[in-house]
Amino acid sequence: MTQPIVVVAEAIAQAGVAALEADCTVDVAVGAERADLLRRVQEASGIIVRSATQVDADMIAAAPKLQVIGRAGIGVDNIDLDAATQAGVLVVNAPNANTISAAEHTMALILAQARRVAEADASLRRGVWERKRLQGVELHGKTLGVVGLGRIGALVAQRASSFGMRIIAFDPYVSEERARRLGIEMHELDEVYASADFLTVHLPRTPETEGLIGTEAFEKMKPEVRIINVARGGIVDEAALAAAIERGRVAGAAIDVFAVEPQTDSPLFALPQVVVTPHLGASTQEAQDKAGISVAESVAAALRGELVLAAVNIDLGPRVSDDIKPFLPIAESLGRIFVAFAKGLPPTMTVKSVGRLAEDPVHPIALAVMKGALGHVSDEPVSYVNAPLLAEARGMAVHEVAAHESEDYQSLISVTGEVEGMARSVSGTHMERKGPVLTEVDGYEIELPITENMLLVRNDDVPGVIGRVGTYLGDAGLNIADMAVGRHPDGAAMMGMALDGELADEDVAAILALDGVAAARYIRPA
Repeated sequence: MTQPIVVVAEAIAQAGVAALEADCTVDVAVGAERADLLRRVQEASGIIVRSATQVDADMIAAAPKLQVIGRAGIGVDNIDLDAATQAGVLVVNAPNANTISAAEHTMALILAQARRVAEADASLRRGVWERKRLQGVELHGKTLGVVGLGRIGALVAQRASSFGMRIIAFDPYVSEERARRLGIEMHELDEVYASADFLTVHLPRTPETEGLIGTEAFEKMKPEVRIINVARGGIVDEAALAAAIERGRVAGAAIDVFAVEPQTDSPLFALPQVVVTPHLGASTQEAQDKAGISVAESVAAALRGELVLAAVNIDLGPRVSDDIKPFLPIAESLGRIFVAFAKGLPPTMTVKSVGRLAEDPVHPIALAVMKGALGHVSDEPVSYVNAPLLAEARGMAVHEVAAHESEDYQSLISVTGEVEGMARSVSGTHMERKGPVLTEVDGYEIELPITENMLLVRNDDVPGVIGRVGTYLGDAGLNIADMAVGRHPDGAAMMGMALDGELADEDVAAILALDGVAAARYIRPA
C-alpha cells in the first residue's frame, strides 16, 4: 500500500519529521517557491506549515488528494479555513506546544511589572541610580485575577500560588470542582475585576472577547491594578489602557501581544509604567520544537483516520479532554455496526454519552459515530470534516444526549434510531481487560470485543443453535477468537462472535439458513 505524502513547507523539529516518516513519505520543501510548492502538493495528502506559507483556496484546489493541513503553532491566519472545510480537509494546529513557555513568560512579566525591572534597567543604562524612586511591590499576599482558566491560565495560577498569591478566576467553562482542586476561587467577571491586584488574560481572540478589557472594565477594577496580557492582541484595548494608566486608574501593565503586529508605535510605548515585549510568549526553543512534533503527530493521526482534538475547523465543543480519545474509535465502530446490523441509515440517529463520558462534550463522539455510519454506505471518502455535510445531504439528523447516571458501566456510548419502522440500538464501552467492547445490540446484552470481523446472530433460545453455527464456521476454516451470548425478555437470544478471518456473502446466507437462526449480520472490516 502506497504511503501518503506529506509536504513539509517550513522547518519543523527533526523529531517531527521522524514522527511522520513512520507512516508517511515526507517531502521536505522548506524554502520552495510558491510555484514549486503548488506542483509538489498535487500528490500530497498532508501539508505542514508555520506562519509564512499561505495555504489559500488555490493551493487547496491544487491538491486533490489533500486530507489534512498542519500549522506548527497556534494561529491559523495563513490558512483558508472555509476553503479547507468545503474540500473536507482537516486543519490542525499545536495549541498546547507553547503552554509552559507562555505561562513562564506571563510570570516573567508579572515580576517585571511588580519590581519595575524595565524602568530600572533603562534608568541605570542612562547613568542614573534611582533606587528610591523605583520601589516596587511584593506578589506575596496580593490577589491575582485570571481571566480564562485553560491550560496556560491554570499553569500561571499554579506558579503564582507558589509566590503566596491568592488566585481568583473567571471562566464559564470550568467547573467549581476543578477550580477547587486547583486551589482557585471562581467568581463572576465583575467580581474578579473588583478584587484583583494583578489581572492576567488567557482567552482566545473572538468577536466576544475583542476589546473585552477596555474603558468600562477599567472602571470596575480595583484602583492601582496591574494588567498582563500574553494571550492575544485586541482583547485588551490598548488606547483605553494607556488612558487609564495616564489618569492613575491603572498602576501599570505588561503587554506581549498587540491588536496589530508587528507593532512599533503603540501609545503604551511612551509610558514608563508599561513593560512590553514583541510577542515572545511562545518564543523558546522548547516551544518551537514541541509545536513541530505535536503538529506532525496530529497530521499522522489524521491520515490514519483518527479524530484529532487539535482540529481547528471542527466544532468539538469547549474543553475536550484527553479522556475522550479511547472512546472515539469505539464510537466509529458503533456507527459502522449500527448501519450494518440495521441495513440502513435512520432519518434520526441519537448518540448518547453515559456516565463519566457525559462530563465531556458529546459532539466528538457523535462525529465519530457519523463517520463510521456514513463510511459504511458512502462511495466517497468520509472524514470528520465532511461527515456532518454528508449526513445532512442524506437527510439524517443526529441528536446528541448526555446522561450522567450509568447502572452498569463507568462510561458508555449508545446509538439508537429507527430504520424501516424498526427501532435499532447498539452500545459499547472501553473495558480495561478487553479494550473496546460491544455491550448491547437491539436490547440483547452481550460483552463482545469489537474487532474487524464480527458476526451477530439472532436465534431461538434452544439447545443446539450455537453448536450448529460454530460447526459451520469450523468447517469453513474460520476460527472464533471470542464469543458472547445474550438473552432477550421475548424469549429470543443473540450470539456475537469475533472472527479471525473474513466471511463471504454465501457464508452469511448459509448461516442464516441454519435451523434456529432468525437473523445474521456480518460486520465487515472498515
